[in-house]
Amino acid sequence: MSLPSLGSLKKVDVRHIWQTEAQHFTPWLAQNLDILAETLDMELEIEAQEKNVGPFRADILCRDTLDKSWVLIENQLERTDHLHLGQLLTYASGLKAVTIIWVSTHFTEEHRSALDWLNNITDDQFKFFGLEVELWQIGDSPVAPKFNIVSKPNDWSRSVGQAARQIETGTLTDIKAAQLEFWTQLAEKLKENSHIRPQKPMPQHWAVFRIGRSGFHISGLHNTRDKCIGVELYIDHQNAKDFYNQLYEQKNDIEAEIGHELIWKELPNKSASRIILYLRNVDPMDRSRWDEYQDWLIKYIEAFDRTFRNRIRNLEASDMGGDDDDLSEPS
Repeated sequence: MSLPSLGSLKKVDVRHIWQTEAQHFTPWLAQNLDILAETLDMELEIEAQEKNVGPFRADILCRDTLDKSWVLIENQLERTDHLHLGQLLTYASGLKAVTIIWVSTHFTEEHRSALDWLNNITDDQFKFFGLEVELWQIGDSPVAPKFNIVSKPNDWSRSVGQAARQIETGTLTDIKAAQLEFWTQLAEKLKENSHIRPQKPMPQHWAVFRIGRSGFHISGLHNTRDKCIGVELYIDHQNAKDFYNQLYEQKNDIEAEIGHELIWKELPNKSASRIILYLRNVDPMDRSRWDEYQDWLIKYIEAFDRTFRNRIRNLEASDMGGDDDDLSEPS
């Protein structure tokens, strides 16, 4: 039996592809943001390049599609330095909530440690990522980019620490503690067995999952009051009613793909709309059935993602206002 012939990886100097950061790398990254977003397991929508934020100009300004919070990307095609670290701190001080992504070809140990320290001392409104960018090639193949995470928020320790503090102060009820435990277990199952990426578990009756477009998300529900668990598509967008009606026109096909009739709630007197599937008459506090409930949730979270993701991407606003989100300056 002949053995396959394999090529060898060769690292390419980034300056051979991107001569300058401002004129070459930043425009390329803005057009290929999905590569960076996939590395971070995020979904990002670009707002602007070279955007003024306080006294500085952010290289790339984005929105997180899940909660519409700001994401600032600062680029360096060189070793990290104190000037850029200072700019990042200035951005953080001027914004109420922000994710800051520092991209460089090489992180010094002191700057990696600085980001780790910032993630440890700041609350959940601020997140700091450090990424090293590389270029690789096999033989004469096209050069391929690779992002390596060198620093990121420790969400697990944060959530556990917050829950512990709440328990110590008596503010976390038995139900909230159980919900945090339930979502934590579900997140671990998703990481092992699903392409769906979980968000940080929180002590609340819902858990949120991105679906690729700002103003939309999937929620898992753990409702002790109504004795049910559920999955819903939540639409909270300036064109929510228009988009809801476009989806409702596809109701039969959508329900056939999911395999169940759904509850369609336009909610005409509210800004949001909901499309829901419930598993009723269950006790969400019954830990002996949590495996069963979590497997059900995973099955239908995946079904909602599979059924709605492309449909949501193809929705078009019918009004003259279009589908642009707020492009106002951060404040």
